[in-house]
Amino acid sequence: MNNTVIETVGLCRDFKVRLKSEGLAASVKNFFNPVYKTVSAVKSLDIAIQKGEIIGFLGPNGAGKTTTLKMLSGLLLPTCGEIKVLNHVPFSREKQFLQNISLVMGQKQNLWWDLPPLETFAIHKSIYQIEAKAFKERVDELIAMLEIEDCLETQTRRLSLGQRMRCELAVSLLHQPEVLFLDEPTIGLDVLMQKKIRSFLLDYHRRFNTTILLTSHYMDDVAALAQRVIVIDLGQKIFDGGLRELSEKIHPEKLISVVFNQAPPEEILLGMNCRCSRSSKGLDCKFSVPRHLVPEMAARLYSTGLVADLSIEDPPLEDVIGELFEGNHSTRQIEK
Repeated sequence: MNNTVIETVGLCRDFKVRLKSEGLAASVKNFFNPVYKTVSAVKSLDIAIQKGEIIGFLGPNGAGKTTTLKMLSGLLLPTCGEIKVLNHVPFSREKQFLQNISLVMGQKQNLWWDLPPLETFAIHKSIYQIEAKAFKERVDELIAMLEIEDCLETQTRRLSLGQRMRCELAVSLLHQPEVLFLDEPTIGLDVLMQKKIRSFLLDYHRRFNTTILLTSHYMDDVAALAQRVIVIDLGQKIFDGGLRELSEKIHPEKLISVVFNQAPPEEILLGMNCRCSRSSKGLDCKFSVPRHLVPEMAARLYSTGLVADLSIEDPPLEDVIGELFEGNHSTRQIEK
């Protein structure tokens, strides 16, 4: 049985951009004889996402992430290539397709600005033809899960960003879509509110097995939610796999953090890639060690008899992604 719910083959999207030179004469000339150039936002993108997956869709600004989400949700027509979402062609905008997807954009809104969220919920009830009993059950459940009972009757424009974002999620999920597209859902939120949104999404996914495609510049969102990541740059896919696999390919070292009771013999630190600093606990050192040498290195450090604490971890995801886009990795597809 084929469980693929999102599939693209050779997906492309080009935009025509009008060029403009400086100066009055150039502006007048360009008015009568405009010159355009073609910008490729998405190039030959092939992706396949299975039912119930949570996918982190990553890339630097201008990589083509939002353009791709808009094509997948039917808001933009592709220049070339094929798309299927839930066995529908998105830009055909069929009723059954629209009733089974939802798009949440952190910088856009589904709520009516001058109405309280509860009234927007009622509007969506009519749009999606949700039965009264099912509507009440879903509203009550989402209110409890998102903790929004205290802001449902307040005009949307008067809500805080965190309250509004939680209400945005609620209204987008009232019709219980099978596919949820999330474009920067935690942008601008404080750390506590980001955590609440992530916890809600994980809980909601556990209950309904919704397929989620998530873009975010907050790597904590990706690490907490995504089972797999698709990375694009300049409109092209450069990686598709697990976070651990990405980390190992881009940053083939682990970090060993050690607290020494007292300074170890110099030969222990000699020639090693480490950073040390004094703290109230003693001498704190961080070592960057090739993954296959981690056991040997840990044993070597413990053999000094001076280790008060030792931990081994992967490099921060922000460092991995930063290195991916700043280095040569972004100019070619990462070798599998």
